[in-house]
Amino acid sequence: MSRSKRDSNFYSVEIGDSTFTVLKRWGYSWLQSLGFSLQGLLFAAYDAILERNVAIKKLSRPFQNQTHAKRAYRELVLMKCVNHKNVTSCIVNTPRQRGTFFYDHYIVMELMDANLCQVIQMELDHERMSYLLYQMLCGIKHLHSAGIIHRDLKPSNIVVKSDCTLKILDFGLARTAGTSFMMTPYVTCKALFMFESGFSYSEDIDIWSVGCIMGEMIKGGVLFPGTDHIDQWNKVIEQLGTPCPEFMKKLQPTVRTYVENRPKYAGYSFEKLFPDVLFPADSEHNKLKASQARDLLSKMLVIDASKRISVDEALQHPYINVWYDPSEAEAVSSFLNIPDKQLDEREHTVEEWKELIYKEVMDLEERTKNGVIRGQPSPLGWLQYKLSYGYSLLLVL
Repeated sequence: MSRSKRDSNFYSVEIGDSTFTVLKRWGYSWLQSLGFSLQGLLFAAYDAILERNVAIKKLSRPFQNQTHAKRAYRELVLMKCVNHKNVTSCIVNTPRQRGTFFYDHYIVMELMDANLCQVIQMELDHERMSYLLYQMLCGIKHLHSAGIIHRDLKPSNIVVKSDCTLKILDFGLARTAGTSFMMTPYVTCKALFMFESGFSYSEDIDIWSVGCIMGEMIKGGVLFPGTDHIDQWNKVIEQLGTPCPEFMKKLQPTVRTYVENRPKYAGYSFEKLFPDVLFPADSEHNKLKASQARDLLSKMLVIDASKRISVDEALQHPYINVWYDPSEAEAVSSFLNIPDKQLDEREHTVEEWKELIYKEVMDLEERTKNGVIRGQPSPLGWLQYKLSYGYSLLLVL
């Protein structure tokens, strides 16, 4: 498509302090600001071609350096590789220009109602809490089966609808299994993994994060708040106890020396950390109980990853398996294929990353034209999820 013809499909609009240059199919009257994320600006629109509401993320300065450009490419590639109801996927992503004139990068996704930060402040019964956790685990298992480790699971990266359906989003920090990179220090859910730097990533990182999210849903606040990753580690061992010598041997020498020189903590039992008073009343429908929830939590929040519950085991736990459906928990898409298993090891110039992103976007645009994306089920708004006993799960957002 020529540059002049492609430009005619776009228009620019000022939203706040930013200029958005987007396709005309997303009508101006529908554009609404959704706020900011660490990776960019978010706004809502209506896609006239797909006939659905969408969320559009404009990445913040995606081409300011090689690291940002690589992160933008990685997120786009990984989003194209997944196809699961509990993981957000890229609907369409069309740049106005390529090469030197390719400045901005937009990712278009299904529009949801809220993120989990808002849900955590609600008084959830066991059914809703259990069902939300089940969907997280289904989405994570799908990612892991593709060789993708999310690394950044937290309430702001999980979105929900009023019918209690859930999606995992934001793949900017995701990694393919087996790669070795330092964790970001601000992520409360994974503070302890800063002390295992040098080890390859494994899926257990995401299970720890789900445990932290579950704990926040029960307590209504962050479990291990800290001013930095050192302080967060101290909060972890104060509550869960100092790790055993077997775990210490796995740490790098300098890290082991630091941990061994810290005061020793016995930690608290999970009955003390999460007493019955924090939980909702036991369920009369599925017989879900506080004791079951606490047992699952105690198996997720284990410092030694080798002793932590796996995704498969968590899906079969009594607090979760009431929802188990093989079509959801075992779902593998025919599009589930990471074309480059060494994605995280690749190095390119910014201009080379731009060209790679442009090619990926054009491929996605072609798939959209062929109906691959358009053929996926459309969101059903306030559709109620009917349980076997006729009970409806709804979130008042």
